[in-house]
Amino acid sequence: MELIDKSVLDYNTEREKLAMPEYGRNVLKMIEQLKAIEDREKRTQQAKAVVKVMELLNPQVHHQENYEQKLWDHLYLMAGQGLDIDAPYPAPVVEELNSRPQVIPLKKKPIKAYHYGRNIESIIDLIASEPEGETRTSMIRSLAIYMRQQYLIWNKDSVADRTIFDDIEKMSEGRIIVPEDLSLNRISDHANFSRPMMSINVGQGQGNGNNGNRQWQRNNRRNGQRRK
Repeated sequence: MELIDKSVLDYNTEREKLAMPEYGRNVLKMIEQLKAIEDREKRTQQAKAVVKVMELLNPQVHHQENYEQKLWDHLYLMAGQGLDIDAPYPAPVVEELNSRPQVIPLKKKPIKAYHYGRNIESIIDLIASEPEGETRTSMIRSLAIYMRQQYLIWNKDSVADRTIFDDIEKMSEGRIIVPEDLSLNRISDHANFSRPMMSINVGQGQGNGNNGNRQWQRNNRRNGQRRK
């Protein structure tokens, strides 16, 4: 059996790292060959052919805006310096392509109450800027109802109105004082506040999720009739 001389094998791990790996090493070889063409017109024609090959190898580029210019930019990036052709688009500035995007400043202020979320703080700021009157009171009431719902999702089965009002006044740092005569609607006994991504129908199989609830109700009726 003839042994293979490992010295003649060319491993990808030992080759130079590709600037655009999505096009493969064969495209890079095509680019090196077109750079060696002395005639500028023929070199340009060969460059157009290489771009067509790149388009076939990377069809996802069609989803990008100005994808044709993107392909020519990629050609220049893989060719490096010294690619002299009559391209339909100017050569990209490498420094601009490699520049990092502008950092968007984010709020680093800690959330006052995680079970309410950061958006509640923005709503409180809005209400605090509202002048005294019926509109402000109505906004406070609507906010309190929503906060009570969020509270019941993550905490206890019941919560006093005064607890929610105290949270509003505390989170507003005294800018909002809940009227003494303000009260919230009574919560229905059938109300169910589920945590996000959780459902009471999980694990009940395929099909309509209400089927499990109907079966549960039928079983309760049967049990009630048996007790009678």
